[in-house]
Amino acid sequence: MSDITITAEMIVNGRCIVDLSAVEGSITFLADLRTVHINGSIRATGSIVAKAGSGIKARWGIEAGWGIKAGAGIEAGWAIKAGWGIEAGEGIDAGAGIKAGWGIKAGWSIEAGEGIDAGAGIKAGAGIEAGWSIEAGEGIEAGEGIDAGEGIDAGEGIDAGEGIKAGWSITCEGELSVGLRIFAGLCDWRLPKLEEMRITCSRLASGIIACGELILLPCKAAR
Repeated sequence: MSDITITAEMIVNGRCIVDLSAVEGSITFLADLRTVHINGSIRATGSIVAKAGSGIKARWGIEAGWGIKAGAGIEAGWAIKAGWGIEAGEGIDAGAGIKAGWGIKAGWSIEAGEGIDAGAGIKAGAGIEAGWSIEAGEGIEAGEGIDAGEGIDAGEGIDAGEGIKAGWSITCEGELSVGLRIFAGLCDWRLPKLEEMRITCSRLASGIIACGELILLPCKAAR
């Protein structure tokens, strides 16, 4: 493996002049580089890390065999994929999908033109928005609203500071807590099926159902 460290000398007019499209190892961006623009894709078999004050913006995709982490934001014209987790001090934005083997966490918003898929939890300081579905192995938490063109599915609870809108159903194994209203089955390209309008959870802790049918999961027997 051959790790690469990106320094200020490797950046001209905000753009990295080093080819990072096929790195056999890890990539580290030193601190305080601001947003580093990549004219193409950035791929590493190891991790991709941008230290405090540094962010990553790729014209195409960003992919790491391990984790992706940035002190500032992470942005890609195409997909963002990590074998482990994805974490940004600011926002995470992908023109296509965002996929992580572990969790996805952003200090600001998380936005994807396609789906968002995390093996563990998804957490955003602001909103979470996906053109397709949002799926998490654990819980989903947003400081603002959650918006999905298709369904929303969480292995644990869902917590949104504002409202939730889904083109299809909303499902979580734990509590559903929403600051405002909840909409399920909003797909506008066809009439939704009855099961695609369901809002399923163990308990509706807060929020008003404006569109959809509430389905409460049976309580698990105490061991």
